[in-house]
Amino acid sequence: MKYPCLKLGFVFFLLFMPNQGLFAWGFYAHQQINRLAVFCLPTELFGFYKKNIDYISEHAVDPDKRRYLVAGEGVKHFIDMDYYEKVLPFDTLPRAYHLACEKFSKDTLHTYGIVSWNIQWMLRNLTEAFAQHNTSQILKYSAEIGHYIADSHVPLHATSNYNGQQTNQHGIHAFFETRLPELFAPKYDFFVGPASYISSPLEASWLAVEGSFACLDSVFGFEKKLHQHFPEHKKYTYEVKGNALLKMYSPELAWAYHQQLNGMVERRMQAAIRAVSSFWYTAWVNAGQPNMDNLNLIPTDTINLEAFPVALPEKMLGRQE
Repeated sequence: MKYPCLKLGFVFFLLFMPNQGLFAWGFYAHQQINRLAVFCLPTELFGFYKKNIDYISEHAVDPDKRRYLVAGEGVKHFIDMDYYEKVLPFDTLPRAYHLACEKFSKDTLHTYGIVSWNIQWMLRNLTEAFAQHNTSQILKYSAEIGHYIADSHVPLHATSNYNGQQTNQHGIHAFFETRLPELFAPKYDFFVGPASYISSPLEASWLAVEGSFACLDSVFGFEKKLHQHFPEHKKYTYEVKGNALLKMYSPELAWAYHQQLNGMVERRMQAAIRAVSSFWYTAWVNAGQPNMDNLNLIPTDTINLEAFPVALPEKMLGRQE
C-alpha cells in the first residue's frame, strides 16, 4: 500500500484548519479526529475519503446529537469499567458480548456501557457497506465508528466517576477533554503514521479502553493534588465564549495539570486518529478490497437526513459526558 498524501495532507490541514475547530475535545475534536484519520489511509482508499472528507468530518458528531434523542444510544459511548474491575488487567468482564451477557446479564451491560462491543457492530456495518458499494452507508458508518473509537480513547469514558462527581472533582471532564486541548493542542504532533490492518478488532477495541482506564489514576490524582496546593486566586479566569462570559480554569492551572499528565491528552488523541483510520482500512480489506474509484461524492440531496440529526432537543436525556 502507498500513502502518497499522508504527510503533505497533515501539514496542509494543520496549517489551514480554524483553531477553534481542532482544539476542543468535543464536537470539533471528533470532527478533526475523523478528518485527520483520512490522511493515514493508503492510496486505494484515500481518494474516496478525501472527496468526502467534509461529510465524514461533519457527521462525526451525529452519535452525540442522537444520544439525546434515541433511547439506548447513550450507553454506546462509554463503559464504566470500575463496576467490573478495580485494577488492570481486565479479567472479570469477558471480551465477547454473548459471554459477558451470560455472566452479568444484558441489562447490566447496557446500564454500564457497551462502547467496545458497539465498535464491533459498527465495523460489521461498515464492512457490509463496502461489500455492497453503498456509498451513503460507507460515509455514515465511517463517520460514526470514528466517533465511538474516539470516545473509547478518553479516560473519563471508562469510569462511572466520569465528571468527578464521586470524588468532589466536579468539572474534571471538561477540564481534561476541552480546556487542555483548547490551550495546548496547537503544539501536538498529529502525524501518526499510516493505517494498519487490525487482525483482531475486538481485542483492539478493548485495548483502547484498557489504555483509557490505565490513565484514570493520573487524571484524578494530579487534578486533586493541584486543587489542594494551587493558590486559590490563580485557579480561575473569565473568558468570553461566543456571547457569554464564562468562568474557566486558568491557563496557569491548566498548564500545571498538562505538565503533570506528561503528554497524555496528546497521546490519546494520536491513538484515536490512527485507530479510526485502521478500522476503516480493516473494514475495506474484510469486504474484499472493492475498487473505490467509481464511488464519488454523495450529493447533499441524496443524504438520508434522518440518519444525521442536526438539532439538540431542549430537554437532554441520559448520562451527560
